[in-house]
Amino acid sequence: MKRLKYLFTTLLLLLPTLTPADQGEGDCAILLHGMGRTSMSMGAIEDALIAQGYTVWNEGYPSLTQSLEEFATPMMESAITYCRDNQAPSIHFVTHSLGGIIVRYYLQNHQIDNLGRIVMLAPPNKGSEVADGMKDGFFYQTIMGPNAQVLGTDENSLPNRLKPIDGEIGIIAGEADGEPWFLPEIPGADDGKVAVERTKLPEMKDFLRVKSGHTFIMRDDEVIRQILHFLQNGFFDKKRELSE
Repeated sequence: MKRLKYLFTTLLLLLPTLTPADQGEGDCAILLHGMGRTSMSMGAIEDALIAQGYTVWNEGYPSLTQSLEEFATPMMESAITYCRDNQAPSIHFVTHSLGGIIVRYYLQNHQIDNLGRIVMLAPPNKGSEVADGMKDGFFYQTIMGPNAQVLGTDENSLPNRLKPIDGEIGIIAGEADGEPWFLPEIPGADDGKVAVERTKLPEMKDFLRVKSGHTFIMRDDEVIRQILHFLQNGFFDKKRELSE
């Protein structure tokens, strides 16, 4: 018995240890967090994707200290290289807030041959009234950094200057009293920071409106289920739409 136990233990030690980096045979998903957040904010989505066999890139970026124009291209190319090194058949994106603007910005002048699907959570695709109302304030300028200054609703804001992009895009917009101190400045339904109507893109393939605030939409279990559904099928499961 001791000899058998020894042999069994030896075999276990010889088996390869599986880590997220070893999942190179599946599609790759690049996660991009929102302004002022870290990669940890996308952790629940990362765990769900890994459980489904995706290779996942989820790293932070200097959203408060550098302009999007400075870090977007080198960061995106690093993420795409990671996916290609893992031999991913397709490269998908899951973004929160500013992350969606980063993808749109990069795809203005770059093409990803094996581009998969893109899911954007609460993206300020047409800007935000919060940026309009607060951009001149000392706190907003000092703490929120350069990217907060370009997310307004006017036609010259960064989001409104971007052209339509290729790819299958699914957008999930929140509607909840997540940050009530912003609500008076935002017309119509909103998630506390971005109006529902300002999340939309003319080229989007599907749209879902959910009962969630801007800050924690990426941690909602049903939202995560909808992300997985869109990445697999190219549309959301409207039978489970949270706004109903």
